[in-house]
Formats: sequence, C-alpha cells, structure tokens
Amino acid sequence: MNKTLLIVLGIIVLLILAAVGSYNGLVASSQAVDASWAQVQNVYQRRADLIPNLVQTVQGAANFEKSTIVQVTEARASVGKLQLNQNQAPASAEQLAQFQQAQGQLGSALSRLLVVAENYPDLKATANFRDLQAQLEGTENRISVERGRFNSVVQAYNTRIRTLPTVFFASLLGFQQKPYFQATAGAETAPAVKFDFGGTPAPR
Repeated sequence: MNKTLLIVLGIIVLLILAAVGSYNGLVASSQAVDASWAQVQNVYQRRADLIPNLVQTVQGAANFEKSTIVQVTEARASVGKLQLNQNQAPASAEQLAQFQQAQGQLGSALSRLLVVAENYPDLKATANFRDLQAQLEGTENRISVERGRFNSVVQAYNTRIRTLPTVFFASLLGFQQKPYFQATAGAETAPAVKFDFGGTPAPR
C-alpha cells in the first residue's frame, strides 16, 4: 500500500513539474510574441507619423492631384480608428486581418502618392520631399523585416503549444494559437494609377 501510494505521489509530482515547466515556457513564448508585436506597431506608427509632413509637402506643389492626398489622409484616419492593444498580439486571425487590411490600404495610398509625385519634377527636387521619401522607404523596409520576425516568433510559440508534453497543458492553461501575418491579396500585382488634375494639365 505504501509503495503504491509513493508511486502515485511520484506520478503526481512529475505531472506538476511538467505543468509548471510547460506553463513557464508558454509564458516566455507568449511574451516574446507580444514584444515582437509591439515592435511591429512601432514601425507602423513611424510610418503614420511621417504622413502629415509628407502631405504638407506635396500640397505645396501646384495642381497636385487632390484625390491622392485625400486617400492618404483618409487611410491614415482609418488606421487610427482600429482599437488594438499595442503591447499584446491579436488573439484572433480576424483582428489581425482587420489591422492588416487597414495598413494595406494606407500603404497602397502612399505608394500611389509617390507614383503621382514622379510627374512633378519640382516637387521631387525639394530636399524635404527627398528626405521624407527616403525615410518612408526605409520604414517600409523595416515593416517588412518586423513582420517577418513576428511570424517567426509566432511560429515558435505555435509549435511549442503543439508539442509534447506542452500540448496536454496549453489549452487547460488558456494558451491558444496566435495568427500570422498573411500576404496581401493581389500584392503581386502593381496598382493601376490614374491621374486626376481637375481638368488642369499636369506640369511637365
């Protein structure tokens, strides 16, 4: 009887130790995902912070396409309306999809603005515009890098919650899979650019 009791107690202790180890590992992995998400938010915020100066600069160009400026401004406002925790990664694929869609629309509007700006030699020649364009391009590169890092950290976390022995404790302890960034639909296709100068011919 005593031997059986010791065996049972030993098994219970082993299960407790396994649960504690799994929990601690999951917490560390989840915190890594949240930290990576915060960095993703930082680079997206940097892009948003550059937009007012960029818009102000292009507005000074004579006959610049007004609809393009409006699209950029409205897309930035839509991003600002999203209510997501900046320090905690989205819990569902739907939340991340909404964030990605809004950021994608802003990115498309910015790309269109820069393409339209190619038609304005005087604008491109200004030091302020060139500096903002360089900063924006650098920020876009950082966004790509941080999204890739985020997906890598999420992959490590999702792998952990599906491996033994953690898989037995993950759902019981409240840890669920986290969503990845997905490639934007149609991202491989260059956007169509139409110029709208309100009847005024574009400067050459």
